[in-house]
Amino acid sequence: MADAGSWTDVRLRAAWASRDWAAIFREYRRAARMSQLEFGSLIGMPQSHVSLIESGKRKVTSADLIARITEGLEVPNELTGLPEPHAPKSWSPDPELSDRIAHAHTKGRIDVRSADWISRVLAEHRRAEDAIGGRDLWPVVRSQLDAVTRLLPGSSGAVADRLLILAAEHGHWLSWVAAEEGKRGPARAWLDVAHGWAMDAGSVDMVSWLTRVRSYYTLNNGDPVRALRTAEAAQRAPGDLSPAAASIAAHAAAMAAAAVGERDRSRQLAESSYELALRVPNEEERPGWLYWLDPVRAKLNLGDAAYTARDWTTAVDILQQALPELDGYPRDQAFYSARLEDARRRA
Repeated sequence: MADAGSWTDVRLRAAWASRDWAAIFREYRRAARMSQLEFGSLIGMPQSHVSLIESGKRKVTSADLIARITEGLEVPNELTGLPEPHAPKSWSPDPELSDRIAHAHTKGRIDVRSADWISRVLAEHRRAEDAIGGRDLWPVVRSQLDAVTRLLPGSSGAVADRLLILAAEHGHWLSWVAAEEGKRGPARAWLDVAHGWAMDAGSVDMVSWLTRVRSYYTLNNGDPVRALRTAEAAQRAPGDLSPAAASIAAHAAAMAAAAVGERDRSRQLAESSYELALRVPNEEERPGWLYWLDPVRAKLNLGDAAYTARDWTTAVDILQQALPELDGYPRDQAFYSARLEDARRRA
């Protein structure tokens, strides 16, 4: 019997998106902890053929075989309609998304289990993007967003709000990946769409977070004055921010204040950000998209603000304390290590 839980695995979903059948077979077996013989029984294939496909000595080209694999492995609906792998035709949001969202809050029935499933999978994508890379996961997440928005016309009330927040989380992820790919216009377009969904859902934390991301983009594009103004708006989001959301908004303001030369204000904001983060050390106490803001990452943020304010000695002291405690996140490891070495040279 197929293991539906295996399809939450990000490496498996990325393999499906690329139509790499050898990788699909290997990653499914790894996720399901299954032998080649057991795997073959799911799709009606001898173990020897499974081995040949995994080794690249046999190709999967038959439509009938692909259909048998898809059915046997119980591939989720949001993946079965993925187009053949290629660079995205457009990095920007599709116009029909707004039309689909406009029909939210109508009365109807909703498959809440589907929403739970997609939320769980998105959490796995967030955690794995640092290692796998967003470009490979782009078509999967884009397809998941379609699945979320298709649920909206049948939703109402709190369920519709929940789906809108989930859509906003997907929109933010797509914005982030587009920005990493140098697609500034689409990155901001996805951010705008996600911000509207968060506003419709009444999610103060998500509104603040998306405004903070806009500040980050603006600062990276060389406009610290506007970045500071935007970060201040993130701190003033309409409603009461959770400690984690308030922490990351204060950190954005600290980074922008340092960039415009307001070092004392930057230090005060950075310390406030750190103290707020320490109030919610456990992941379940923070919004899902801030899963990473544990005490170690909070301390690294504090060191990063000191580095941006050119307080080299403080940056060295903080970063060299926190960096050995950072578990995983290879790109972040490299980023903060480079910061630390540069601060050491300048101190």
